[in-house]
Amino acid sequence: MTKQARARVGDWIEVHGHAQGEPPRTALVLEVLGEPGQEHYRVRWDEEHESILYPGPDAMIRPKEAGDRG
Repeated sequence: MTKQARARVGDWIEVHGHAQGEPPRTALVLEVLGEPGQEHYRVRWDEEHESILYPGPDAMIRPKEAGDRG
């Protein structure tokens, strides 16, 4: 996993919980949006809904090769 890298379509983003004991959430990158250096992403969360994600410092990117779930 890499921190503060640019995600690509097919990569996974893991966002750590803010409360103690809260599990991380994982989302599949469906589309990269925004200008270079200001990327944000259309993602599909494990819960099967889609949203736009502006990742913060608590987000980790797992390249597709390392996190391919199918």
